[in-house]
Amino acid sequence: MGKAILIVEDDAALRSFFSLILKEEGYRIEEAGNGREGLDKIKASEYDLVITDLRMPGLSGLDLLREGKKERPESRWIIVTAFGSIDNAVAAMKSGASDYLTKPLRNPEELRRVIRRVLKEAESEQTISLLAEELGKQFPPLEMIFLGEKMKEVRRLVQEVAPTPASVLITGPSGTGKELVARLIHQWSPRKTGPFIAVHCAALAETLLESELFGHERGAFTGAVSSRKGRFELADGGTIFLDEVGEIPASMQVKLLRVLQEREFERVGGTRSISVDLRFISATNKDLKAEVFQGRFREDLYYRLNVFPIELPPLNERQEAIMDLADFFLKKYAVAFGKKISGFAPEAVSALTGYTWPGNIRELQNVIERAVILASGRIEPEHLNLEPLEKPTDSQEGLLLQEEKNLIQKVLSEVGGNRKQAAKVLGISIRTLQYRLKEYDLS
Repeated sequence: MGKAILIVEDDAALRSFFSLILKEEGYRIEEAGNGREGLDKIKASEYDLVITDLRMPGLSGLDLLREGKKERPESRWIIVTAFGSIDNAVAAMKSGASDYLTKPLRNPEELRRVIRRVLKEAESEQTISLLAEELGKQFPPLEMIFLGEKMKEVRRLVQEVAPTPASVLITGPSGTGKELVARLIHQWSPRKTGPFIAVHCAALAETLLESELFGHERGAFTGAVSSRKGRFELADGGTIFLDEVGEIPASMQVKLLRVLQEREFERVGGTRSISVDLRFISATNKDLKAEVFQGRFREDLYYRLNVFPIELPPLNERQEAIMDLADFFLKKYAVAFGKKISGFAPEAVSALTGYTWPGNIRELQNVIERAVILASGRIEPEHLNLEPLEKPTDSQEGLLLQEEKNLIQKVLSEVGGNRKQAAKVLGISIRTLQYRLKEYDLS
């Protein structure tokens, strides 16, 4: 059933004209001849959109907007005003109208276009709200994710590319929220009812990665006692997200390129060609152009993945977002741990805003979680444990890496090789531990 639209207009001819055009578009239309009648209808029924003339006898369009917003805050509003009364339209926009039209209309398409855009924006915001609710326990609210001028541009790019089938490459430092942005693109796309399948390429050995992506047939290798679908098949009709795509081995890159070009592949050990309908979103914290130049990443694959690039800025370039995010995490963990924390001491605020945040939002979240555990009353600088990082020399860096390798080996030995338990003891994610095991050749 079409969207419900209420037309409030004292000019009967114009009201009928609007009604005729919009009924042809499939909308459910109701009419009111004045502001008072319009308000009664708003109180009695729900409307996706209200179109009202600004100047009407009795209850004006502006007063109707203000009263109607109190009754139905979720409804969208379009104001119709005479050409030359733009100031009144601006006042209506400040009171909550989504857009305005000037009469006489140039053509019916102008009305159709404005209504389509306003209703589409309403659907997008509803989707954002639902997604924020779905991810609220794990991520900050979306308005916080997009705080700052640089993130406003990111949001614009996400909204532009989401409805298209274009492949997207999301770049930026670790901890900036690349997977969240990928999920948003999927959620705002026509594929939102399909699956979103994430593959963390760095966490899997080459042979395992091939089986994970393409699936395998029974007997394809030792231990393959039955056939198994891969991630590409599981993502059919939806989106595949390749995180840390720069870690894919050269031998796998040519196979991935074929899937990107033809949307076809064979399972490991199989001969039957399988076709899939999926969208590719990839992410990396590497400079893939440099990887191409150095021969570690295929140039043709890079251009296939990088149809629409989105770059996420580091947290230290979003100073205005730091304290809002910190407050969000403070409230989240205070509730989770049953603690009453009044806020941050001024010195703690200075420490948070003056820190460089090499781990970005993920590091900020971890720092605040630890601080809430330690604090009582309010968070002081000593609860944050923030120390300025100095870039180590090559020899120092080598020693640090060896120490980290030794520590990982020691912890793994103590927990009997249980990676999940080892990651918990080390204070890192299982994904990070798997990446380190691969990097140090400990797997």
